Amino acid sequence: MKGKNMGRKAVTYVFLTIAVFASLFPFYFMFVSATNTNAQILSVSPKLTFGTNLLTNLENLNKKLDIGRVFINSMIMTVSYTGLSILFHSMAGYALSKYEFKGKGLMFGFIMMTMMIPGQVMYVPLFTLMNRIGWANTYQAVVLPGLANAFGIFLMRQNMLSFPASLIEAARIDGYGEMGIFFRVVLPNMKPAVGALGIYMFMSMWNNFMWPLIILGTKSMYNFPVALSMLDGVVWRKDYGVIMLATSLATLPILLIFLIFQKQFVAGVMGGAVKE
Repeated sequence: MKGKNMGRKAVTYVFLTIAVFASLFPFYFMFVSATNTNAQILSVSPKLTFGTNLLTNLENLNKKLDIGRVFINSMIMTVSYTGLSILFHSMAGYALSKYEFKGKGLMFGFIMMTMMIPGQVMYVPLFTLMNRIGWANTYQAVVLPGLANAFGIFLMRQNMLSFPASLIEAARIDGYGEMGIFFRVVLPNMKPAVGALGIYMFMSMWNNFMWPLIILGTKSMYNFPVALSMLDGVVWRKDYGVIMLATSLATLPILLIFLIFQKQFVAGVMGGAVKE
């Protein structure tokens, strides 16, 4: 019996090792290719070790794209979107979980119904609206339309359902106002949920491609996904070392954010499984 258990564990570990290798190898190859020449990447036996062509690839990338400007654009859009999303979704989740008012269930049901509407069908009316109010080709046109996110509201509501109502009542007795209760009592105790929401929103905006492509008209405003699409050209003229370097630079912030906040991410997602 003990031998069977050991055999099952060995098979499990071998399977998991293969799965980890299959998951991580594309990232490793991307980072390695960012330091190699086009010839080394496209050779019959591609070079799988770090090379010495990183600075050359970076120089060529800067000739094609203002990578510093692209990075600043992405950070402005992503950080502002993430911060505002955390604030608004937390407030909405708190109101829907802890306040009793007429039509609350209907309102929440309507919010959840919007998750079934494909985002693509909103591009035309949003584009028309942004043009009419003079926001086309601006940061706010990229950031603001996505702030009313049904998933973010749902995640924060589900997590806040488990927050003790007795703490809120105790804060009211101590003389805190409603905003004071939210910012000084509720939000500090919801760090796992806020961390999970922050990762979701950061990734969503950092990887946002279609809407920025539609609403932004000048290259100096492009974020990483749109700028990377500009590197794609005729097959025999592609510099894959440059493309891999640009892709690596676009991927690193997401990896770092997830590694830093992974505990909050897991705890926040698990907290969202609370039932009423």
